[in-house]
Amino acid sequence: MKSATRSASSPFFSAAESAAFPPVGGISKRGFDILAASLALAFLSPLFLMLMALVKFSDGGKVFYAHRRVGHNGRAFRCLKFRTMRADGDRVLHRYFKRNPSAYEEWRATRKLQHDPRVTVVGSVLRKLSLDELPQLINIIRGEMSIVGPRPVVEDELELYDSAAVYYLQSRPGLTGLWQISGRNDVSYEARVAFDMHYVQNWSLLNDFSIVVRTIPAVCFSRGSY
Repeated sequence: MKSATRSASSPFFSAAESAAFPPVGGISKRGFDILAASLALAFLSPLFLMLMALVKFSDGGKVFYAHRRVGHNGRAFRCLKFRTMRADGDRVLHRYFKRNPSAYEEWRATRKLQHDPRVTVVGSVLRKLSLDELPQLINIIRGEMSIVGPRPVVEDELELYDSAAVYYLQSRPGLTGLWQISGRNDVSYEARVAFDMHYVQNWSLLNDFSIVVRTIPAVCFSRGSY
């Protein structure tokens, strides 16, 4: 797989490639990731299989969706999710933007839509409960992601980080993080970037444990989730 560091010409990709930052947290964080993700997969395997069947039989499409994201030091990886969108999602979104210019502006500003026409009925429930992200436990075991860290972004989206991108690139993207427990889509993108900077600058294993614990009520009450 071609890495983002080779394909992108933005200055922060060049900086990441030359500096080759070790991932924040080092061996202790990686050990926690492997242990937590392995236990979670084992414990949640019945739910995992049930969701696979639910997605498959809802419309007969693919179960998983893998999207190219930017990881540690700018390396690209395929971020896994349960599929929550229609197979013809790109065409649907294009038509929707033509009819709703304000929705396009919302997309440009946040890379999210509060009312996304591509999302299936089953997908809407999975997103509300954050269950669509369970396959990312596999990304964590592979070493592409971490239990806690910045949310994984696409290459174009990282440009919104500007000079703060260097902090994002020092960490493996996370299944959860400060953004997820602080309102998610209810906060601005600038706040999301600030959360990522603060996380990397102040990382500790204790902070990771705290974020994991605080993720549970955030998911249960679906705060900022859509």
